[in-house]
Amino acid sequence: QVQLVESGGGLVHYGGSLRLSCAASGSKFGIYALGWYRQGPGKQRELVATITRGGRINYGDSVEGRFTISRNNAMDTVYLQMDSLKPEDTAVYYCWADSGATMAGRSKYWGQGTQVTVSS
Repeated sequence: QVQLVESGGGLVHYGGSLRLSCAASGSKFGIYALGWYRQGPGKQRELVATITRGGRINYGDSVEGRFTISRNNAMDTVYLQMDSLKPEDTAVYYCWADSGATMAGRSKYWGQGTQVTVSS
């Protein structure tokens, strides 16, 4: 069973920066894709960014150009550098993992979530 442990959330002022980290453990085959989703107050969960083992990146429209996702494949760790933060970025940020196709099938996992609050 894959476990995802997030860190780095907190309170920041408008225009500030934060860096989130998420470490995946327990995978026998490595992790195909890692990423972040978020859910703001009264909103649906939405894509922030994902990155595959091969480095293919996908950003949500609302964060492209301000957020940068990166990954350490050897440690199955993903990072999210968030710059130029806005109050509308306030949300619980969830780490996400996709095992990809393995002999045991394909599975997706979620972390517990970390709160990011941006004050105006």
